[in-house]
Amino acid sequence: MKTEEGLRDMLTLPIKRKWFDMILSGGKKEEYREIKPYYQQRFCRLFGMAEECGGSLINAFEEDPERAVRFRNGYGSNSPSFIARCSLSVGTGREEWGAEPGKRYFVLTVREILDATQVHSPSEWHQGDCGGKGKYG
Repeated sequence: MKTEEGLRDMLTLPIKRKWFDMILSGGKKEEYREIKPYYQQRFCRLFGMAEECGGSLINAFEEDPERAVRFRNGYGSNSPSFIARCSLSVGTGREEWGAEPGKRYFVLTVREILDATQVHSPSEWHQGDCGGKGKYG
């Protein structure tokens, strides 16, 4: 994994608090994103693939298949976040980790938590940082 370059070009993804906590505790190893042009474009760019990666998405990055991804619980700059080393695939997910049965997703497999220094307890959250409320709380 390319550390400096990988962090500079890192993708930041919002994530609900439940999944945020489960990934940090090691209880959840995958995060799912719908297969839509919005995510396809971002994942193709992050993993160094051509924009038109389409159906051959997963076979295109054999050389360096893992990238740093920031998961953030909220949108504010002070929102809790962590950086994880992830690989990407396409497939179905586990219902207990938030996937709908039989639905195909972009699957980010969390290989390692690289940096959890921006994780705070709820008492440290600032107003407006999605402290347990809102879409990603």
